[in-house]
Amino acid sequence: SNFLLPSYMDFHVVSCRMIHALHIKDGKATYVSRYVTTSRFKQEEYFGGAKFMKVGDLKGLFGLFMVLTQELRKKLQVLDATYGTGPANTAFIYHHGKLMALSESDKPYVVRILEDGDLQTLGLLEYDQRLKHPFTAHPKVDPFTDEMFTFGYSHEPPYCTYRVITKDGIMLDPVPITIPESVMMHDFAITANYSIFMDLPMLFRPKEMVKNDEFIYKFDPAKKARFGILQRYEKDEKNIKWFELPNCFIFHNANAWEEGSEVILITCRHNNVDLDQVNGNQSDKLEDHGNELYEMRFNMKTGAASQKQLSVSAIDFPRINESYTGRYLYWRKQRYIYCMILESTVKVNGILKMTGIIKFDLHAKPERSKEHLEVGGNVTGIYDLSPGMFCSEAVFVPKEPGVSGEEDDGYLIFFVHDENTGYSFHFLHH
Repeated sequence: SNFLLPSYMDFHVVSCRMIHALHIKDGKATYVSRYVTTSRFKQEEYFGGAKFMKVGDLKGLFGLFMVLTQELRKKLQVLDATYGTGPANTAFIYHHGKLMALSESDKPYVVRILEDGDLQTLGLLEYDQRLKHPFTAHPKVDPFTDEMFTFGYSHEPPYCTYRVITKDGIMLDPVPITIPESVMMHDFAITANYSIFMDLPMLFRPKEMVKNDEFIYKFDPAKKARFGILQRYEKDEKNIKWFELPNCFIFHNANAWEEGSEVILITCRHNNVDLDQVNGNQSDKLEDHGNELYEMRFNMKTGAASQKQLSVSAIDFPRINESYTGRYLYWRKQRYIYCMILESTVKVNGILKMTGIIKFDLHAKPERSKEHLEVGGNVTGIYDLSPGMFCSEAVFVPKEPGVSGEEDDGYLIFFVHDENTGYSFHFLHH
């Protein structure tokens, strides 16, 4: 789940197609929750139950049955896919006066925040019919140019398509990005001059799903991790440069920037990922999948690539002061990363629980002797919740917009659930 901060101090988190909105004004807080009324939601509400398949259904023969059933329902016009089939339940972005609810399997849905703090779904955003493919849940807005950069991945060629959206909300022509086969590409990154694509070995494997009773996306530990870097405004991919690093998977990047001829990516790197476990299925495996903060460097002149570990396990969902997105300014260098601390049960039963927040200082060296997440070295602070209390992903809210103030002068805002009492509440940490 992801928070979003519009300029007038509302905080939002998406879960199961529902927006949870906390409106703060004059020292008072108002809470409201509303479903994103996607086409999918309206149809399932009409039928009184789930009719569209979920990604988590796509395992084994049952997965094949769900695919065929949904396609038959479309053919018989029981279901209408004209206006999208996604749940809009992953993240938010605000661009060109529009607040968008996103999921990577579909196009954006525009949501309006009313004056009283209530929420209204306006509908699918297709950029004057120019958007013909899925739209990532993690597009990037350049805070200096107000442009938005995005992509979509697909099961059919082209497996990845890159798009630039101007500050005036105009979507430019598609730029296909050639990769060998269909992969899950959850996130990407931008710098002042480049966009960074991740061809990582989380492979689309429908045949193996049925034959081996596996999840439809399968991680291949034998393949290299590939990173493609393209000038932001290129009209085709002919000048893209690809770099290889050791095998890994990445769900979320923190930030990227340029230093001379090098492009630097700060990211949360996984050694291995079993999406079947992440989907909540039980497993006897006690593998450590990593979940560590890394710095990756790509030299645009020499073609060299390197990586450096910045933390121990287990963290993810990185956040920054978004005024620094894609930039490493010589007078104000991006410095702080905030990550959620993952509870160890995710290794056993796939239930992703977050127990607190950790703050990293990129200007400090990590202490190599550390075996656990603790203050020291490049870790400047940890906020641990009490036993039995778990939180949502946090968002960093700067006290002042832009880069004139101190980068870390602001608030971390998140929801907390107390399993001991069953109550939930929001939390602001300065």
